[in-house]
Amino acid sequence: MAKRITTVFVRDDSVNVAVLDGQNVQKWATAPVEDGAVQQGAVADEAKVTAAIREALKQADAHPSKVIAGVGGASSLYRMITLPEMPDALLAEAVRREARRVLPISLDDVYLSYQAVPAVSRGERRLFLATYPKNATDAMVRSVRAAGPDPYLMDLAPLALSRVPNEPRAIIISVRAGQADIIIVEDRIPQLIRVLTLPAEATSITDKLPAISEELTRTITFYNSSHAEKPVNPEVPLFVAGELADASDSWPHLVGRLNFKVAPMPVPVQSPPEFPANDFMVNIGLALKEFASDRPGDNFSSINLNVLPEVYQPKRVPVSRVVMPVLGIVAVGVLVYMATFVVRGRADTNKLQDQVAASEPPIAAQTKQIATLKTQVGDVPKQFPAIDAQVSAVKATANTFTSTKATLDNSRAKIDSDLKDRVVGLLPFYKENLSLTSVGHDGSTIAVTGTAADQTQIFAYTRALRQSGGISSVIINQIQAVTDQTGATTGYTFSLTLK
Repeated sequence: MAKRITTVFVRDDSVNVAVLDGQNVQKWATAPVEDGAVQQGAVADEAKVTAAIREALKQADAHPSKVIAGVGGASSLYRMITLPEMPDALLAEAVRREARRVLPISLDDVYLSYQAVPAVSRGERRLFLATYPKNATDAMVRSVRAAGPDPYLMDLAPLALSRVPNEPRAIIISVRAGQADIIIVEDRIPQLIRVLTLPAEATSITDKLPAISEELTRTITFYNSSHAEKPVNPEVPLFVAGELADASDSWPHLVGRLNFKVAPMPVPVQSPPEFPANDFMVNIGLALKEFASDRPGDNFSSINLNVLPEVYQPKRVPVSRVVMPVLGIVAVGVLVYMATFVVRGRADTNKLQDQVAASEPPIAAQTKQIATLKTQVGDVPKQFPAIDAQVSAVKATANTFTSTKATLDNSRAKIDSDLKDRVVGLLPFYKENLSLTSVGHDGSTIAVTGTAADQTQIFAYTRALRQSGGISSVIINQIQAVTDQTGATTGYTFSLTLK
């Protein structure tokens, strides 16, 4: 049975609702939003937005208990980061620390989501990061909930758009109301996303076109400057959605001298002929979150984040609520079993007492046999010479083992010395910023502990180890801040495992 999905996307001027039965569009509706209620994708008046969502659901004759919601991409940031391989328990904190380093914002004001993508080198973790404002996200969730349904999945509009084409490389431009999204997809990952706020006085696509064309040129130039090994060229398809899709005469002016081939965004779902797909392209991308693994084709975007903050996600039922009743039933069963065991034990005790009485005569006979055996034991010393000869043979074998062990110890000492020299040999490059407190190995792995002035020195040292040769992988087991009496961070301790 196909899964029924309802998507809600709030734009600056309207609310779009689309209902799909599986990958088939069944119903849709658009309700206007009063001027100023939504500004650059952020909800400014929750009551008015809630009313518009409720009206759009009513027009679509949709009565869902839960929906997939879309959030505009304004003020959102996206990055690709690379970290050394490490245990999952350390990953979340490592991601936040790296995000603080590479992002020009305070993480206190945004929500952060990330997704692992295929790594380029062994021993590394590569991740796609997305941050989005807390205030705008919270207001959107409250507005949707106040309208009736509960959002269980949420996505940013640019990421939803990048999920639509079945292309490993693409440029996507979507224009809606006072905003334009420009997305460059490479290797099925949105590598660069620009959200352009259009001039308020630009009311027609003709008025908006110069600003969009200029930003497109700037975005491609910026991308190619940092990807000279594989730049975006006219062979990469350029897809348009929203207002641009209905204005094909403007496409030559859009690309100018860039000479890209422009085409409307493909529609990867089944829909009635009258369905205005270009206006609902974000809704389509939202719905496709549920079918990431079921779509035919191998080149769709691999990024499928649920950016709904954890505080709004359904709470899992604590294990104790399930386990405690079961334990109670088990306890009652154990008590009943023990009571039965006690009753049976009494009967068994009576039987054992009768058996003890019957066993006394045989025990007396066995006592006489023991006396005879003691006499035989007196003859044992006569066998000592033969045993001494066997002991001499055993000692000779032991000497052989001792010699072999000494040889192995010497080999291990040499290997240990070589590994320590390789590990310690990198330290002069870090001077006093990084030092080792212990280095040892168990024959197959090397354990390293040390201290560093900051985390970047630790990550740089792990990369240098991985590139030094002879070490197949470097795993960060722990990074821990060292604080003084005032609570200020004075440095970091770390532990590594080398193979």
